[in-house]
Amino acid sequence: MNAIQTDMDLFQKLTILSDAAKYDVACTSSGVDRKGRGRGMGNSIAPGVCHSFSADGRCISLLKILFTNECIFNCAYCLNNRDSDVPRASFTPEEICTITLEFYRRNYIEGLFLSSGIMVSPNYTMELIYQTLYRLRNVYHFNGYIHVKSIPGADPELVERTGFLADRMSINLELPTADSLQKLAPCKSRNTILKPMRQIQNRITDNKQEVTVYRKAPRFVPAGQSTQMIIGATPENDYQIMSVAEGLYQKFALKRVFYSAFVNVNNNSMLPALPGGPPLLREHRLYQADWLLRYYHFEVSELLSEEHPDFNIFLDPKCDWALRHLECFPVEINRASYQTLLRVPGIGYKSAERIVRARKRNPLSFDDLKKIGVVLKRARAFPFSGKRCIMGKNAERENAHAKTIYPLL
Repeated sequence: MNAIQTDMDLFQKLTILSDAAKYDVACTSSGVDRKGRGRGMGNSIAPGVCHSFSADGRCISLLKILFTNECIFNCAYCLNNRDSDVPRASFTPEEICTITLEFYRRNYIEGLFLSSGIMVSPNYTMELIYQTLYRLRNVYHFNGYIHVKSIPGADPELVERTGFLADRMSINLELPTADSLQKLAPCKSRNTILKPMRQIQNRITDNKQEVTVYRKAPRFVPAGQSTQMIIGATPENDYQIMSVAEGLYQKFALKRVFYSAFVNVNNNSMLPALPGGPPLLREHRLYQADWLLRYYHFEVSELLSEEHPDFNIFLDPKCDWALRHLECFPVEINRASYQTLLRVPGIGYKSAERIVRARKRNPLSFDDLKKIGVVLKRARAFPFSGKRCIMGKNAERENAHAKTIYPLL
């Protein structure tokens, strides 16, 4: 397990290690082959290409691979655990540099997403990842986006050195609670995950101050850190999961929590059978709620509770909240605060910003809201009021209309 294969060509390794990375949901896999037809620019190749979004909203393509799918751990939910009978492969740092640069030169990708199993030890694997990033940045002068996974249990010095070469780092929380982690991944502990997460958070904060004073100071993980939780492998409800996510945002200043619907790839007796397949709808609801936490100023306690611990399968969390709080309507569209506008289904955070800016010039009408980008098909179920806004003239009638459109509350 401590030797990197020399009898396997690069394409074979790429095929194995890109497929092995598909359960890491820190970005969205393309999963499609599309050859260029000579009339446009660029191609799409399924092995290893995924999509993410930059800070300015651009969709960017990343080469998504594992450094190795060898692993010394035996996590029950993981396809690449030490007892799994799967083809094994490992890159060398130079091979990853070659693939990344060649894909970049052909305009297939704009950056690299690099994760890994744990080969030999956390320090051994983290050192190889550091060497890879060092060569990309300092030998080949690659300035593209790099997202790298930190290995739990690795030396803090290695984590810090790697952080000065990466744009984003992430450490997978794996499972929502420490009890679940102890049951399904006894080789890991919550402390070995949260300790480097705290280290990265503190170093990002310190580095921002250094950059303020010394503008040429090297940047440490400038795109922040993220994590991932597997959903459905253990019995936690949505309230517990979202409470963990809210705590991570508040205490560790994470940029993003990703939720991965559990896929039973090992048929382990400790894992649920899932006759209906992976809980994809549940994953979708968690992402919708996560968006409300990050952009709409909601708190978990407003969406769920111990008495109401799971999301409505028929309604998105925002509509579900609105129908349980019809006393908050009608909303005076020309006077309501930005935070109040965010609570109206059909009004996104960008639409709310446009409303606040536009109403400074003139009172807004129903037609103005449509032009601004409000999803009126949804928003009209929740009454507005205002001198020029025709919605909300009869609050009782509008509330009855809301219950007619959303009868499954």
